[in-house]
Amino acid sequence: MAATLSLLKLPILPQKPHHPLPKLPLLSNPRNQILSNESINPPKLFTETIHHLKSASLPLTTLALPFFLDAKDALAVNGELGILEGRSFALVHPIVMGGLFFYTLWAGYLGWQWRQVRTIQNEINELKKQVKPTPVTPEGKPVEAAPSPVELKIQQLTEERKELLKGSYRDRHFNAGSTLLGFGVLEAVGGGVNTWFRTGKLFPGPHLFAGAAITVLWAAAAALVPAMQKGSETARNLHIALNAVNVILFIWQIPTGIEIVFKVFEFTKWP
Repeated sequence: MAATLSLLKLPILPQKPHHPLPKLPLLSNPRNQILSNESINPPKLFTETIHHLKSASLPLTTLALPFFLDAKDALAVNGELGILEGRSFALVHPIVMGGLFFYTLWAGYLGWQWRQVRTIQNEINELKKQVKPTPVTPEGKPVEAAPSPVELKIQQLTEERKELLKGSYRDRHFNAGSTLLGFGVLEAVGGGVNTWFRTGKLFPGPHLFAGAAITVLWAAAAALVPAMQKGSETARNLHIALNAVNVILFIWQIPTGIEIVFKVFEFTKWP
């Protein structure tokens, strides 16, 4: 009882009011805060993202630049094709076409020789019509006499034709024409493709148009071969005319080709 009374005599301390602590944001994991903001305010997230990207605009632009370039320009002039854009590959066209020019003259010579074989035979046939019958004796024996000028001419042409036949000009001309057609068309197209490899474009002009015309004339002359084999003189004459025009265009094209070769040496490097 005395203990209870003594406790009642102790001073009573005032109690401090209890204030709840404010909730602080969790800063230990910023990623969680960003994720929560994403779900709450997407426009704000987009704005912040753009702001951060602006600070790295130069590196991103550098990485993205190849994807915004024109594919044609980037492919043909920036070195991606290696040796195909170099001087070595660019010189293939003029070297091959120079060889084909002389090969064209050779094929023309072979064709002319084969034409001689045919025309000589036609001339012999015409001369034979002029030969007079050999006189005979009453006993029916032929009278020995000196050959007439017509007969001498026939003998001369016959020997000449035999020599020409030994040259096999028909087959050689056919093979040369086939080779010329194949390599000519291939390299004519290859020249344009190489120009595109080096510059990314073509240059319409006398050289390009003359080359296209030569290619067409090669094809047209070859298309006449079946009619020529059937004996059509019209096809044969047209074949010769087309190839003559072809040679003239070839010669006319040489100066412009040399000019382009100088430009190749000026604007390209080995290899």
